[in-house]
Amino acid sequence: MSDKESVELSQKLHYGLALAEQKMLEEKAVKDEPLIEGSPNGEIKVVDAREVLDKITNNEKID
Repeated sequence: MSDKESVELSQKLHYGLALAEQKMLEEKAVKDEPLIEGSPNGEIKVVDAREVLDKITNNEKID
């Protein structure tokens, strides 16, 4: 695989993952389900999916 092909594949994967995340957040928000997040230090927290979706939609920083 050439460098160009590798970059194109990486871009397609990132795009697909972003779409899947957006769809998951929208579905959880509609169903009023929580979102479970994990941090790099191992902390697990439950957050409102609607709040996360609103922040992403408004390009705000997510805590």
